[in-house]
Amino acid sequence: MGTLNHNVQRYGLTEVYTPIPPTSSLVDVVFVHGLNGDPHNTWTSTPANVFWPADLLPQFVEEQKARLLVYGYDADVASLAGSGVTKDKIHNHAERLVADLFANRRIRKATERPIIFVAHSLGGLVVKRALIYSSDITGVRTEHLRSIFVSTYGILFLGTPHKGSDVASWGSFLEWLCKAVPKKAIDTSDQLIEALKTNSETLQNIDRQFAQLIENFHLFFFHEAKPTDFKSTLRFVVEEESAAPTLPDVERAGIQADHSHMCKFENEYSPGFDLVVDGIQRYSEDAPVTIGARWTSERSERKTNRIRKAMEIFPGDPGSLNIIQTPPSDTASTPSKPLSSLEARPQIEYEITDEGEVDVEDPVLARGHTQNEYV
Repeated sequence: MGTLNHNVQRYGLTEVYTPIPPTSSLVDVVFVHGLNGDPHNTWTSTPANVFWPADLLPQFVEEQKARLLVYGYDADVASLAGSGVTKDKIHNHAERLVADLFANRRIRKATERPIIFVAHSLGGLVVKRALIYSSDITGVRTEHLRSIFVSTYGILFLGTPHKGSDVASWGSFLEWLCKAVPKKAIDTSDQLIEALKTNSETLQNIDRQFAQLIENFHLFFFHEAKPTDFKSTLRFVVEEESAAPTLPDVERAGIQADHSHMCKFENEYSPGFDLVVDGIQRYSEDAPVTIGARWTSERSERKTNRIRKAMEIFPGDPGSLNIIQTPPSDTASTPSKPLSSLEARPQIEYEITDEGEVDVEDPVLARGHTQNEYV
C-alpha cells in the first residue's frame, strides 16, 4: 500500500493516496464535488465517517498504481449570512481546475500521465467545461494547459445534470441542505443555480461543445435511483434522462441512493460501490497505452505547427532549416536529427524548445545575428 492522507484542504487539490514510490504512479484519479459540496464531506458517509477515496478505494487500485486526488472549489450557493457565497460561474471554476491540475502534475514531472475524473453533480459540468477550455488552447505560451485535455482518458459522472434540472428541485435541495439553519440567516446566490436550470443557455453551450470531444473519452453516466426526501415530498434532484442521457457507446447505470448519498460509500457493499470502482479500475488499466499514443501524436502535431509558423516568419525553402527539437522536460527522449538540409547555402540554425521558444540564426538573412522569436 501507498501513503494515505486525510488532511484535505478546502480549496485546490489534495493528494489523498500516493503509490510508493510516488514516481511509480501510472494514472491520476481526480474527484470533483458538486453544488454546495466539499472535497471531503461530499465523499464521506455518516455517521460511520468513511472517506472512501482514502479509506476504501486505495486497496482496489493498488495494482493499477493510481494516484488519488480530491479537488475543492467554491461551489457554495447557500451559506450563513455574512460568510459569503460564490459569485463565480462554471467557466471560472473550470479554468482554475485546469490551471491547478497542470501545476500539480508539472512540478511532479507527470504532465503526460493519464487522468480519470470522478465528478458529482455540478462537478461534472465543471469537468466538461474544463476539458472544452483545455482543448481549445492553441497559443504557444498557454499550450501547456492543453495537456489536461490530451491526458484525460475517462470520466465517471455521478448525478450530473447534463440537461439541467427543475429549478424547484434545486431550491428544495438547498433548503434541505440548510435545514438546520433559520432561513433568515441564509445568504444565497443564483449564479450557479440559474446555470443548472433545464435547458439553460449555459448548459446547452457546454453540451454542444462537449459533444465534439466526446469520442476522445470513455464515459460512465450514473443516475440517482432513489428520490430525495424533502419531508413534504419525495423528488429526484436530477432526473435519469438528464443524469444519464442515452448516447452510443457510453455506459450508464443507476445507484440505489438519493442525489446526496449516491457518491458516499460506507463500505465495499454499499449500493453502487462495485460499479464505480470497477469503472475506475478498467479505465486505469487501459489508459496508459491509449494516452501514451495520444501524446506521441500531440508532440508530432505541435512540432509540425511550430515549423509551419516559423516558415511564415522566415519564408523560403524548408530545406534551409536545420530543426532541433528540444525534448519535453519530463520525458526521456533525445533531440531529433535535422529534418532536412541544403548544402548550397549555409543552414539556418532553428531550435524549438518545449516551451515553444524558437531561436533562429541565419548567416545569410541575419548577417550573423541571432533573432529570437516566439511561434
